[in-house]
Amino acid sequence: MTSDQTNANGLSIAFEDKGPRDAPAILLVMGLGGQLTLWPDEFVEALNAHGFRTIRYDNRDVGLSTRFEAAGVPNLKWMFVKAALGLSVRPAYTLAEMAADGVALLDQLGVERAHIVGASMGGMIAQHIAALYPARVLSLTSIMSTTGNRRLPRARKEAMRMLANRPMGGDPEEMIAYSVRAAQLIGSPGYPPDEARLQRRVRADYERGFYPQGVARQMAAIIADGDRRSMLKTIRTPTLVIHGEDDPLVPLAGGRDTAASIAGSRLMTIPGMGHDLPLALVDRLTGAIAQHAKDALVAA
Repeated sequence: MTSDQTNANGLSIAFEDKGPRDAPAILLVMGLGGQLTLWPDEFVEALNAHGFRTIRYDNRDVGLSTRFEAAGVPNLKWMFVKAALGLSVRPAYTLAEMAADGVALLDQLGVERAHIVGASMGGMIAQHIAALYPARVLSLTSIMSTTGNRRLPRARKEAMRMLANRPMGGDPEEMIAYSVRAAQLIGSPGYPPDEARLQRRVRADYERGFYPQGVARQMAAIIADGDRRSMLKTIRTPTLVIHGEDDPLVPLAGGRDTAASIAGSRLMTIPGMGHDLPLALVDRLTGAIAQHAKDALVAA
């Protein structure tokens, strides 16, 4: 697929803008290391069919957006230790700065207010957008994300082990094979992906913008962000929280804690869904997001 580039918040941001320009806009914010392509085309097309303009983009340090090579690769294990001890962690950038990137992209595209939909780390960034820029947000949807509450259940050991041992480079075929295994491990047990399609998607993403060093810096931003519950309590935006009941990476408790921390939010849990956006659930997910966005517009 092709994408456009624009300067936003002092960075070069790769994005794709689809649907009628006069339709309500949905900003799609992807998670850790995920390029804009991780939002399935079918997901985007379904939202367009519901009458929305969709804007998906590469976060900083991933895909075709600006890379922070000069910042070096952080020692994540040491950062985890420091965070556990209550010591401050200094990332190359923060989730709040990543939220500012998304808002700056809206500025560049002439979008005054938008529905914000974020998945995983993208949900965390979306939470920041809703808290820091409430006048710009029509509704918030936080998918398979969490609050940063360290008392919540952790990811399953096999999922954490896979992510902790992410290779930083090497043989392309080995990198692609690793990414396929990781996707299968954290994916939805009730909706396993077609392996041939998964292979094609991973290979295309590798060729488009493989950059694992940026993933490490994004992870450092997550660690440094800490507990967001006090921030979430300030959000008054209509909020939908969607979470898979079989998520091995961000357990369901994270979604429940998010919903409990945002007044008036609604929690939607899906049996068999893990930490991905299965094609079999596209209609259900986009239908819920579209209805939530339309309800928010009526209530505004």
